[in-house]
Amino acid sequence: MSVPRAVVCLPTYNERENLEPMVRALAHHGVDVLVIDDNSPDGTGQIADRLAAEHDWVSVLHRESKEGLGPAYIAGFRHVLADGAELVLQMDCDFSHDPDDVPRLIAAVEAGADVALGSRYVRGGGVRNWALHRRLLSRGASIYTRLLLMPVHDASGGFKCFRREVLESIDLEEIDAAGMVSFQVEATYRALRKGFRVVEVPIVFTDRTAGQSKMSRAVALEAVWRVPRLRLTALRGKL
Repeated sequence: MSVPRAVVCLPTYNERENLEPMVRALAHHGVDVLVIDDNSPDGTGQIADRLAAEHDWVSVLHRESKEGLGPAYIAGFRHVLADGAELVLQMDCDFSHDPDDVPRLIAAVEAGADVALGSRYVRGGGVRNWALHRRLLSRGASIYTRLLLMPVHDASGGFKCFRREVLESIDLEEIDAAGMVSFQVEATYRALRKGFRVVEVPIVFTDRTAGQSKMSRAVALEAVWRVPRLRLTALRGKL
């Protein structure tokens, strides 16, 4: 029985401390890696090129500028789908997502899920090294999205594994969310609206220890107004 080709999409912007350790950690899990670098001024792109030269399972997609996580992922998804990926994973490069959880997400899809979502807010999941205000903000956003939009405990979670059919069906061109939170919510919601099965797999999210977080007030505010807009769009039959 053949093993489906799985590719991890790693968006990067100023992740020179984290990229090489993350790629080496993923080496043990039988996946290919696509680094999507938004012209990082700290040299992350050059590190990615070196890793791609050393390993035939690593490739790099260079983008001209930083446009947000959403556009970076969409560009990466298009790239790996065109290259024949059957399973497409997305995760952070800063080790907030444990690379050793990659096989668990893949196993959930192989067991019948269309989307496996690494969830902090189901039994067995959790968060480490976050300040109280960050915990409250994240938990509040998850409850807000669950009540207003969809029955998913961690809709803003960014650690996922998709069957290629999901990404081919949800019309990536229609997703215009730039921020990390709103993009995650919209991608999951569109999958559910198309009738795909989303399964939450418990993970422990650990705050980064190297580099700088890309979370900002603008990213959070974008998610606040996009959630009701998504619901309204769906009620109008346009989603």
